[in-house]
Amino acid sequence: MTLALIDYGAGNLHSVHNALKAAGAEDVVVTGDPAVVRSADRVVLPGVGAFAACAGGLRAVDGMVDALESRVLKDAVPFLGVCVGMQLMATAGEEFGRHRGLGWIKGTVRALEPGAGVRVPHMGWNDVMPVADQPLIVPGEAYFLHSYAFDGDDILAVTDHGGPITAAIGRDNMLGVQFHPEKSQRFGLALLERFLAWRP
Repeated sequence: MTLALIDYGAGNLHSVHNALKAAGAEDVVVTGDPAVVRSADRVVLPGVGAFAACAGGLRAVDGMVDALESRVLKDAVPFLGVCVGMQLMATAGEEFGRHRGLGWIKGTVRALEPGAGVRVPHMGWNDVMPVADQPLIVPGEAYFLHSYAFDGDDILAVTDHGGPITAAIGRDNMLGVQFHPEKSQRFGLALLERFLAWRP
C-alpha cells in the first residue's frame, strides 16, 4: 500500500512522515509528482502557514490539483488533510484577502476572533468533541496551532476556544483535521492508525 505525502513546499513533512511510519505505514512516499499521486492507495495533504501561500504552492505544482481530484474525488482513495491541508478542502479562505480553496467541502476559512480570555492563535492542547458519526474521529485531546478556522458543511468534530470551532471535517473518503496528529502523541498516532486501516 503506497501512501502519498504531498510535498508542495508548505508542510511539516518530516514530522508527519515520522508519525505515519510510527503509526504503521510501510510505504510512505514524500512526493511532488502528480503521477505518484495518481497511483497512490492513500493521500495525505499537510500544510502549515497562510492559506493563500499554501493554495498557491499547491497550484504551482503542475498537474497536482488535477491528480488529487482524480485520485480523491473520482477514485475515492482515503484522503487526510492536516491543519492548512484540511483548510484547503474548503471553498475559500479569508487570510490576506479571499482565496480559492479546492472546493471539496463547502465552507470558508475565517479568522478566529480574540475576546475575553480567548487568545489568537489557538495554541496548545484542547478537546476534540465529535458531533457526527465518523469512525476515525473519537473524543480526546489534540494539539492545535491556528488562527483561522473552517466554517461550513460536513463538520465532524469541534473544540472549544471561546465557543465551538471546527476540529475536523469530512465526508465519504475524505477527512480533514485542524489539529496536528503528529504533535498529538498517543491520540494523534491512534488517529493515523485508524486512517491507515480505513476502508471508506
